[in-house]
Amino acid sequence: MSFLHNFLFGIYPYVALAVFLIGSLVRFDREQYSWKSDSSQLLRRGQLRLGSNLFHIGVLLLFMGHLTLLVPKELYHLVGLTTAGKQMLAIVAGTIFGVTAFVGLVLLVHRRLTEPRIRATSSRMDVFILLWILVTLSLGLVTIPFSLGHPDGSVMVALANWAQHIVTFRGGAAGFIADVPPIYRIHLFFGMTMFLLFPFSRLVHVWSGFGALAYLRRPYQLVRTRG
Repeated sequence: MSFLHNFLFGIYPYVALAVFLIGSLVRFDREQYSWKSDSSQLLRRGQLRLGSNLFHIGVLLLFMGHLTLLVPKELYHLVGLTTAGKQMLAIVAGTIFGVTAFVGLVLLVHRRLTEPRIRATSSRMDVFILLWILVTLSLGLVTIPFSLGHPDGSVMVALANWAQHIVTFRGGAAGFIADVPPIYRIHLFFGMTMFLLFPFSRLVHVWSGFGALAYLRRPYQLVRTRG
């Protein structure tokens, strides 16, 4: 394995994760007024609603699907799901969710680039991060034909071993994906870099979405009349 491969898939994931976490904390602490999604809802609302719904639903389901890489194969074998079966399930679900997110994102990008008023209120990072996500999604969809080419699920197992070694801080993670087709590694690089860019873009509003769930556990506010 080359030094570049070891760096990109053995060290870079931790660099991206550190920037993702520390950068988000620093931005929240120092630039709270920029912690927002800069909604353009008042401008061309119909296309925003359709594109945003498709994109967010698709991306959320894709994210949950990617998390299944962290499930050891022994666990899904216990419930009778073979490696080949899991891969086919991932291909079908990934195609549906990926296309859903892709269509939604194309609508959002088209809206932002073709509506003069929206373009005027968009920063360079707004446009850049949308295009970066679009490329990342496209690369993910391109991996599907490659996955169909090895139905035994061997590449999926290699990717799962890489992901599991990364999140558990075990060495040798890069070695698991040294021989997988390059398209998978390119997709991984773009996905990891998205975490690196996260604190410097409007994506930080994702944290607010998770934070809003805390309100479900808050006690009712007590309002008393003056006695």
